[in-house]
Amino acid sequence: MKTVKTWRQAFSIYAQPRVLGMIFLGFSAGLPFLLVFSTLSAWLRDEGVARSIIGFFSWVGVTYSIKVFWAPVIDRLPIPFLTKLLGKRRSWMLLAQLGIAAGLVGMGGADSQTQLQLIAVFAVWVAFCSATQDIVIDAYRIEAVIPEFQGAMAATYVLGYRIALLVAGAGVFYIADYANWQFAYYVMAATMAVGVLATLIINEPKHVETELSKQVERELESAVGFAGRLAVWFADAVASPFIEFFRRNGKAGLLILALIAVYKMSDITMGVMANPFYLDLGFSKKEIADVSKIFGFFMTIAGASIGGVMVVRYGIMRPLLFGAIMVALTNLLFALLAISEPNLMLLAGVISADNLSGGIATSVFIAYLSSLTSSAYTATQYALFSSLMTLPAKLMGGFSGVVVDSFGYHSFFIYASAVGLPAIALVIVLMRYQRRNGL
Repeated sequence: MKTVKTWRQAFSIYAQPRVLGMIFLGFSAGLPFLLVFSTLSAWLRDEGVARSIIGFFSWVGVTYSIKVFWAPVIDRLPIPFLTKLLGKRRSWMLLAQLGIAAGLVGMGGADSQTQLQLIAVFAVWVAFCSATQDIVIDAYRIEAVIPEFQGAMAATYVLGYRIALLVAGAGVFYIADYANWQFAYYVMAATMAVGVLATLIINEPKHVETELSKQVERELESAVGFAGRLAVWFADAVASPFIEFFRRNGKAGLLILALIAVYKMSDITMGVMANPFYLDLGFSKKEIADVSKIFGFFMTIAGASIGGVMVVRYGIMRPLLFGAIMVALTNLLFALLAISEPNLMLLAGVISADNLSGGIATSVFIAYLSSLTSSAYTATQYALFSSLMTLPAKLMGGFSGVVVDSFGYHSFFIYASAVGLPAIALVIVLMRYQRRNGL
């Protein structure tokens, strides 16, 4: 039975050096994201590039959704010289960060009028290196501390990530207004030094192979040994992580994957229509920005911090259920906002509640995904989980506009809340399964 800690003991987790260090790694992970998405779009549009061409640049984002395909390489392949010097995780982390910086310099050095294809190539390179960095940072976070600290690690990671979004968003706009877009991208490339220094300072985590992983790999190697060393490597790096997951979780494995696929669905579905909804209510862009920046940023950080503490105090499953319920309920607040007279204070209250609940759910869910990985296949399994977490939700989110056009915002937000019910049900089912099996 898990010992319940006092709130003071739970909050003290944020004084742990490795927990605090995640702020800087989170910053390094968040910085490139907007620079190949909305910030890049603003730069190109400001330079007079056609909207249709700018739309094609959004395909760069596919890179983040398919990172599971090269995660096995990162899990298994050492980098000559660097791996011996820094260790498996830190060597890949450093290589990815240097690749991001080089790509941003390349983007800044290209002419948006005559070298759009070159900008696109560098953008894809930055996205690839950024997705690679995400894989390694996730693996490091899971391996660096015990499972009950994962919520706090996720909270400080979210804090660093959010700060980076402000720097790569508003910060780049300020620099571009003062100088130009190219110089702004050079500054962002230099800012990647935050991640590089963090990588050089942190300690390499222990990488432990479990007995189950060794057994799975021995079985696969004997089955495909005739095909040569390449087939053996493929079996160990690609097939073993998936087989090990189902061996370890049994029939519950399918329920777990189903939960991962639907847990963020309510949140992402609602988020697609949030800004159009605020504008259609009659709020100005400045009012929306002010409320989102002030309330949205700080409430998300507060929620993520609370979620981390809840994991330490109560374990993972109860906070996971609480987060799913809160996200569904706050979507109903938007339904209330849709039938109310526009009121800035009411908007601030609803956004605050939404970001608080979203922050709690996010940090707890990251802790849950982290607890599902095997120490032998951290990078590959977490990359699989994070891809599965977003793809179905993004596909469903694409129909959000159709629902709004057909039924209106009030019905849409009730629908977005109802989309969260399967996640609540699956958490309850898994909690009962764990109690039944003494887990």
